[in-house]
Amino acid sequence: MRTLLLFLLLPVFSFAQDIDSAWFAQHYVKKEAYIPMRDGVKLFTSIYMPKDKTKAAPILLSRTPYSCRPYGDAFADQYWNSYQRQYVKEGYIMVKQDVRGRWMSEGEYVNMRPFIPQKNAASIDESTDAYDTIDWLVKNIEHNNGSVGVFGISYPGFYSIMAAASNHPALKAVSPQAPATNWFIGDDFHHNGAFFVMDAFAFYSLRGKPRLGPMQESVVPFNYYTADNYKFYLEAGTLQNLSKYLGDSIAFWNDLMSHPNYDAWWKARDARVATKNLEPAMLWVGGVFDAEDKWGAWNAYLAAEKNNPAKAFNKIVMGPWYHGQWSSADGFRLGNIYFESNTAEWYQQNVEIPFFNYYLKGEGDVSTIAEAVIFLTGANEWRKFDRWPPAGKEDKLLYLQNDGKLSWSKPSNDKGTSRYISDPSKPVPYTEDIHSKRTRNYMNDDQRFAARRPDVLVFQTETLTEDVTVTGPIAADLLASISTTDADFVVKLIDVFPDDFSYDGAIREKITYPMGGYQMLVHGEIIRGKFRNSLEKPSPFTPGKIEKVAYTLGDIAHTFKKGHRIMVQIQSSWFPLADRNPQKFTNIYQAKETDFQPSTINIYHNKNNSSLIRLPVLK
Repeated sequence: MRTLLLFLLLPVFSFAQDIDSAWFAQHYVKKEAYIPMRDGVKLFTSIYMPKDKTKAAPILLSRTPYSCRPYGDAFADQYWNSYQRQYVKEGYIMVKQDVRGRWMSEGEYVNMRPFIPQKNAASIDESTDAYDTIDWLVKNIEHNNGSVGVFGISYPGFYSIMAAASNHPALKAVSPQAPATNWFIGDDFHHNGAFFVMDAFAFYSLRGKPRLGPMQESVVPFNYYTADNYKFYLEAGTLQNLSKYLGDSIAFWNDLMSHPNYDAWWKARDARVATKNLEPAMLWVGGVFDAEDKWGAWNAYLAAEKNNPAKAFNKIVMGPWYHGQWSSADGFRLGNIYFESNTAEWYQQNVEIPFFNYYLKGEGDVSTIAEAVIFLTGANEWRKFDRWPPAGKEDKLLYLQNDGKLSWSKPSNDKGTSRYISDPSKPVPYTEDIHSKRTRNYMNDDQRFAARRPDVLVFQTETLTEDVTVTGPIAADLLASISTTDADFVVKLIDVFPDDFSYDGAIREKITYPMGGYQMLVHGEIIRGKFRNSLEKPSPFTPGKIEKVAYTLGDIAHTFKKGHRIMVQIQSSWFPLADRNPQKFTNIYQAKETDFQPSTINIYHNKNNSSLIRLPVLK
């Protein structure tokens, strides 16, 4: 432990400390090119090539809507200021491209451009753009070895899936990392139909503005009048009012407002439709505390697994990370939670770099990369599984009980109901702090602030007498009645630390937050109540009628340690992470101020109506 703590205080990436800007300028040359697509549109591409021509080099490509700046003679510092310096040190040709319609590329930009499974000669989508780019690179870049890899985080992860679907013969390996996959079910802008207003507004008020032509500089961001996002979105009121802030020029925001249900328009933008018959080796990557695209990492991998049952290499890595943290220098902690090792560096050196070296250079070994390489939070250890969810898990039912208790036994009492009033004028905040932007740390934040509110129900187990490891998708089966025709439901699974818990030594100097009794959010998820039976066809509640609200919260990998407790919190707002539900069955995107009303929420926990949480417990 002493050695580990000393390592915590030292710079990481000692394996490549000799790579800096001067070294890069001495060993690499930059080329900018407009690569023609099959329809004549040209895409701006930055190409960094080693000056050493004594051996052929592989190509590593990233396609992005976020700009391949800097343009001109300047070099991108990611090639010496991040772990990508390892690829540079090994002589990779590094390529970054502005996707169609963005920044310096020509053409029309389409958000989450639908994949076309059956193409004709005139068809273009992101897979054809990737194919044409790869084809041009291997034919026009000197001294390449004919092997291409593609990777990217978040939206570039979506473009990585589309590149994999191109099945260009030179494309040998693809790593979609936190890929934006489905923007209605679980990624970025909707979760189970609930609109994630803060992320959507922040994103499209900046990145959704139309361009007049190729551009190198960013647009002017939206001018918020307060640094308190709770205050801003509460005072904005309705989504119609937010739309007025943006005007009529942001096309995709208007699309969001025009497609309130999971219709054909949304289904066409599900990236999982592009995961059939994939020929490249696939390495899916994500973070269990990723606030944006955790859903996409798990579910795109599972779709590819289902759609390619005989595929030799289709594997997943999930670490204890925020969005993109695996590409950083610091994988020791997130917020107040410490992981006991540099999980990011471990991933880079033991998984990603060996993966690309093996498939693009024919070097090294990938036999140690298991089907699912998963970090167990709580236990703070990497585990390797031959499938996901693990074969050794057993679904166990954790029942809500009277007096705020949780138990593995079904309630035997005839009566048992917990009640709260959900008031849209005072929604439950997603974090206790004041922030201008959505935080990434809320994913494992202390939930004591929420437990103290009267509109949040709290249930917890007795102190655990043995470790409980949960690996796989967790689900909630709630029996509920409400006094209105709609409401949201938020279920949070929480690890309650012992009251005397504290970090030791150097860790305590870095994490000064009071950790005794910490209520660590392991995973939380929301569902818009009207979608409880169908995302395609919403249905109202009948006031006072007991109905089941059952939904999958998502996958986790966590050990609740002996001496801890398992807690569940239930609430009906999570603001301004998700927009406010007026609690009236209506098109919320067109709701008026007068539509918002309080609702009395009843959650039942008795022998006839037993609300529960399903946990896949590892045997």
